[in-house]
Parts: sequence; structure tokens; C-alpha cells
Amino acid sequence: MNNLTAVAVTALLIGAGSAFAAPRQVTLTVPTMDCATCPVTIKVALLKVPGVSRAIVSYAHRNAKVTFDDGKTNVAALTKATDDAGYPSFLADKK
Repeated sequence: MNNLTAVAVTALLIGAGSAFAAPRQVTLTVPTMDCATCPVTIKVALLKVPGVSRAIVSYAHRNAKVTFDDGKTNVAALTKATDDAGYPSFLADKK
């Protein structure tokens, strides 16, 4: 019975990690966008990152607003995705 309890508690704790994950939105600055088709490439790259649920990329503002599950990914993975697509990005300053 003790082993069964230990297994149940372990399973609960493992599952709890994702229970505390929350949707997060960040804005990435992407200064190297130079044409109207660049946002499509960047959006596709961001949506391939596990945990990303939404990416709105603006050529006019040279940024990407990304909504993601912070239990599955992080800003470093997002900037790596844009960098790998040929468009280096960085976290926009919060004002």
C-alpha cells in the first residue's frame, strides 16, 4: 500500500508542474524584417515551437507578439526560432 501511495503522489507532482504553467505573452523586436513576406516566415517559425499558441507578426512595427505556455517553452526558444529562420530577435523592453 505504501508503494502505491508513493507512485500516486509522484504522478500527482509530475502532473502538477504543467498545472502551474500559465499562458504568457511577450513582444519580440525583429529589426531585420525588410519586406512584406518576412512576417509569414517568422510566424511559421514561431508556431512550430512547442507551446506557442499564437503569433502576431507586424512588418510595420518590426515585432512579434507571441502567446505561449511557459511550462513548455521560453523566450530563449522563441528567439532561437526566429534566429534559425534568418531573423534575429530579442525581447522588447517593457515600458
